[in-house]
Amino acid sequence: MALSGFRGSSVNFFWGLGFITPWVLVILLIVPILWLVLRAVPPAPKRIRFPGVSLLIGLKDNDVQSDKTPWWLLFLRAIIFCCLIVGFAGPIFNIEPVTNPKNDLLIVMEGSWADAANWKEKKEVALRVVRTAGSTGRKVAFLQLTESSRKPVFSAASIAGKKIQAAYPNAWLPDLNVAEIIANLGDFDSYWIASGLQWPGQSKFRDALLKRGSVKVLLPEANLFGLLPISLGAKGVEVHGVRLDAKKDENVRIDVKGLDPSGIERTFQTNFLKFKEGTSQTSQTLVLPRELRNRMTKIVVADQSSSAGVRIIGDNTLRPEVAIISGDFSARESLKLLSPEHYLTKALEPYTDLIKGTIEDVLLANPNAIIFADVANFTSKAAIVEWVEEGGTLIRFAGPNLASAQYEIEKIDPLMPVKLRMGGRSLGGAMSWGSPKTLKTFENNSPFFGLKTPDEVIVMAQVLAQPTPDLSAHVIARLSDGTPLVTRKLVGEGQVVLFHVTANTDWSNLPISGLFVSMLDRLVNNGPAEYFEPLDLTGTTWKLSYELDAFGNLSAVDDRSGIDGQTLFDTGITSKTPPGVYEGRKTRWTRNVLKENELFRSSNWPSSVNLVEPSLQQPQPLMAWLLIIALVFLGLDVFLSLWLSGKLSGVGLAFVLLFSFINFTPQGLMAQPIDDRAIAATRDVILAFVRTGDRVQDEISFAGLSGLSLALSQRTSIEPAAPFGVSLDVDELSFYPFLYWAITPGQALPTAETLRKLNRYLEGGGLILFDTKDAEFSQFGQSTIEENILKKITIGLNLPPISRITKDHVLTRSFYLLQDFPGRYAGGTVWVEATYTSKMKTAGVPFSNSNDGVTPVVIGGNDWASAWAIDGLGLPLLPVGRGVSGDRQREIALRFGINLIMHTLTGNYKSDQVHVPALLKRLGK
Repeated sequence: MALSGFRGSSVNFFWGLGFITPWVLVILLIVPILWLVLRAVPPAPKRIRFPGVSLLIGLKDNDVQSDKTPWWLLFLRAIIFCCLIVGFAGPIFNIEPVTNPKNDLLIVMEGSWADAANWKEKKEVALRVVRTAGSTGRKVAFLQLTESSRKPVFSAASIAGKKIQAAYPNAWLPDLNVAEIIANLGDFDSYWIASGLQWPGQSKFRDALLKRGSVKVLLPEANLFGLLPISLGAKGVEVHGVRLDAKKDENVRIDVKGLDPSGIERTFQTNFLKFKEGTSQTSQTLVLPRELRNRMTKIVVADQSSSAGVRIIGDNTLRPEVAIISGDFSARESLKLLSPEHYLTKALEPYTDLIKGTIEDVLLANPNAIIFADVANFTSKAAIVEWVEEGGTLIRFAGPNLASAQYEIEKIDPLMPVKLRMGGRSLGGAMSWGSPKTLKTFENNSPFFGLKTPDEVIVMAQVLAQPTPDLSAHVIARLSDGTPLVTRKLVGEGQVVLFHVTANTDWSNLPISGLFVSMLDRLVNNGPAEYFEPLDLTGTTWKLSYELDAFGNLSAVDDRSGIDGQTLFDTGITSKTPPGVYEGRKTRWTRNVLKENELFRSSNWPSSVNLVEPSLQQPQPLMAWLLIIALVFLGLDVFLSLWLSGKLSGVGLAFVLLFSFINFTPQGLMAQPIDDRAIAATRDVILAFVRTGDRVQDEISFAGLSGLSLALSQRTSIEPAAPFGVSLDVDELSFYPFLYWAITPGQALPTAETLRKLNRYLEGGGLILFDTKDAEFSQFGQSTIEENILKKITIGLNLPPISRITKDHVLTRSFYLLQDFPGRYAGGTVWVEATYTSKMKTAGVPFSNSNDGVTPVVIGGNDWASAWAIDGLGLPLLPVGRGVSGDRQREIALRFGINLIMHTLTGNYKSDQVHVPALLKRLGK
């Protein structure tokens, strides 16, 4: 029954029971009259043929009272009539009660991103409240707080209902002027469908409503989650999550989205934010290959449709590429550990991808930043200037080479932020100008603002800047005496930065401090980013190209005017500056909903506010139940009427009983129902995979086996049907010769009965491919979660001894000649059943002789299903490697899959072929 319409009216009687069309209940008034009429009218007379009736003519009957219908039958019919009337009146249990029908009613919805996740349910509640208010003749107004420009107007409930149906949430929080919104509205009651999130001005707006009348607040039932700005860590991308309610432990799934080489959005990885009880923030590290990391576009909370749960990836999230070019210092092999290049490498290596080579080679790679460590004279100067003007960052460090070349750079140089003075400055020596100097606190217009300057960081020598009128505008770090330590100049879309000290410890101990790492990190990430410095935005204009709506959907925009960069930086997320992707300065600026370290705070509701529990807001229509009761009683009435009239014989009674209960008997009468899947599995070759409970992984497994099945059909005589996903606890495994088992975190361990089933499957000749999908990490000696889960699973299996696959194993030549077995990852170790010799004892080894040489298990972590996976068009679903080498890796992965299936189905015939020449020779004799 639709509760969102506005035809008719409803009345709330008692105990939360109301009616959609209460006027129908008036018909119940005729029930007493109907009772009297039915009691007065006798039943239809019975006609009996009696030849001797003529003998009764003239006799007088003293009993003239006619027969009557039994009272219990009349009562049954009255119940049927009442059920029909009450049912057609549209009874609803738990209908919204009306407290004060005289006051007008204001329906308040915040309509922000905090409401988007359950927006549909909130609109249904609002429509139900409007409907109840309209049934009593109350005027209703609707107010969406993120659309505060629209003043509420009290009118008929149907008009408010149409406004609610057309309402759409916005990707910003309310920003209210309370006086303007409710001015001149008089007294009214309010029904506030809240998000549960506290926002600026909420308390003031709440108090203003309380002055006008009663306020009823419906609290949300679901929790609210959000993603804070992500960061680059030493091990990968750090994802930071926040939640509203911290009362219990929760695991929240996040999906990493990105574009494949064909431009189609894919899910690169699934992970979980693990919140502990009492904590509202948590973090998770995403370890991704560089190729996938650079293709990331967003990270989303999987089960929440809200822009707070979406993090659009800015270019600053990509691991930056940095080139280091040194002077001739590093050429001295014995002093490598003292060279500026060594200190720079140690500082940047955990957070960047380092590039080395000549200037010409480096420019071809187009890195985020180029660092000159005491480089004075170099070639391709014009090319470097062009690269900087297009957005590159050139970071230069002083040193003996630069100091001795000052006579050449005393003039204005586009690749120097300031002019340098002849001669350097030495501090702390016998002939120095003074004691070593510490660093001054960074000013708020510096990219280093907010970093702490340790007292132990000192400078002993430096190159000095030539005093000019605009020198202070270029200084972004100073010594304690005000001397410039780091200067910067904007060149086109890029910048040139000069550290007036060396990159090693010759002139200062800055390179061995944590501050040095932080300063470099801010400089190399100061490109197209989610955050910009106010100094860089001055005088720039940005245009919104993709807007992020409240539900987290990104859509193209082409009709927005440009916004001043400084205004955009200073203004939060509003209707005029919505979240999304902005373009300007030949780059992209991503503005997300949540800022760094932003916390969710629950709304504060005083005792004067009537809080409504969400569990009480589900109405229960009773019309269907009443009509079913009336239908059952009607059938009973027919049965009793036939019985009273004597027309129900033994055969008729049996027929009526059979007809009455036939629909209530079980329909499946077969002792052993036919399993369509089993029949299909015996008809065709079917590759199966184990359902893990992880929906994303199961979809990848299905797509992977679909791709492998297609390759088998195209290249071999095997034509597999569509893959099946099997449940180890329920499905029979013997129908499937091959089973792909992806190991996932949190996967439930098999029961004892399931282990026995798996052992029977392996003993019967089945092959299981265990894929831990962790080859990228296990190569570094790390013990992964998947590896530990696999160990627990295999403890209960009767597996033979296993060993690394050898170059002469039958899997290397069962169809294709192979030496490597890559999947999405390459280089992982592949394990198979150890090779047996005639001298080895076979007692207690269940697979040594029984499976025709087929290894019962293959174990690896190269994530083969992802490499095999195809979409509905037969195109690769997930990226593998990059460029031509990636395509080659995918092809080898498919060949390994084909070899594996051929080995499973044909046994060791390829191994037997080794003996063919000898057999032919013996036959010839």
